[in-house]
Amino acid sequence: MTDLSPSQRTWKTFKRNKIAVAGMVFIVILTLVAILGYLIMPDSTPLANNMTVQLSLKKPGSEFMMLRLRKTEPVDTVNIFAKMLYGQPSFYRDIPITGYHFTKDAVIVDEYVGLEDKPEKKSYLIPATKGGTPAGIIHKTFWLGTDIYGRDMLSRLILGTRISLSVGLMAVIISMLLGVTIGAIAGYFGGWIDAGLSWLMNILWSLPALLLVIAISFALGKGLWQIFIAVGLSMWVEVARLVRGQVMSLKQVEYIEAARSLGFNNTRIISKHILPNIIGPILVLASSNFASAILLEAGLSFLGFGAQPPMPTWGSMIKEHYGYIVMDAAYLAIMPGLAIMLLVYAFNLVTVGLRDAYDIKSQSTRF
Repeated sequence: MTDLSPSQRTWKTFKRNKIAVAGMVFIVILTLVAILGYLIMPDSTPLANNMTVQLSLKKPGSEFMMLRLRKTEPVDTVNIFAKMLYGQPSFYRDIPITGYHFTKDAVIVDEYVGLEDKPEKKSYLIPATKGGTPAGIIHKTFWLGTDIYGRDMLSRLILGTRISLSVGLMAVIISMLLGVTIGAIAGYFGGWIDAGLSWLMNILWSLPALLLVIAISFALGKGLWQIFIAVGLSMWVEVARLVRGQVMSLKQVEYIEAARSLGFNNTRIISKHILPNIIGPILVLASSNFASAILLEAGLSFLGFGAQPPMPTWGSMIKEHYGYIVMDAAYLAIMPGLAIMLLVYAFNLVTVGLRDAYDIKSQSTRF
């Protein structure tokens, strides 16, 4: 029987932790949902922002009859990749109705205007019929209900998954690039370089993460890309402190001394001989930081510093609907809150699984 490589042993150990594997599977499923995005959303319009104000605050599972009218202005058809990334502007205007009857060239509908108001009778020209039913009459089901503007909640939750995962991914990439680079330089070279960088790290470490992100957001402005940068810049210190400590403990070992004696330059020693041997703690911290970035983005969106409306984020969805928690529409705030909780919990499960798989007994990470 051949010996397993270190990566194979790590994966074998990780697979034994069924809860961690379940967390990873949940993350993979949400990642696929986020990638497909508009292709699987009931409302595939850009930012899932198709408003039908008459249908605001409808319960999950509500079904309505809609009169679908072709828009007068031209709408371009996008290809499947553009639709997956940006959505397809709607070709139609949907009007909720409670009933209809039609003549030879027109349909008379009872337009729905609210629970407490009587339907309004209106006449529309319909070019063709299907089996006695006007071609423009459809039935639409809102599986998770609608928000205060009559937008489909399921579609906005799905698109919010993309926002949360993209913020987490970009923040982790930025924090890892900065943290690993600065931590490796401080730990390897020591002296005044280490003293200066450690002073900077300690100053930033003392600041609350949310306040630091808000300060950076003020400087950069409001928007999605600004959130990527702000969250990433607020999280690199943790990585740098971890890498610094690991590099300081490894730079005196025999194989590093042998590499120096062979004339290898510092860049090669750090990148080829030191960093590959501390990949375990770095991956554990990256997973933990992914969860932290999602929470930070949700907090920023709730405070109004994140991605701006109408872009759907889980934090902004809670902000729009938290007042309904004490009413009969608490689910509007509970659903995005539950999505945040489940995704962060899944990343925490993966973090614990990676920690056990790499046999990391004590690291300066938050679990």
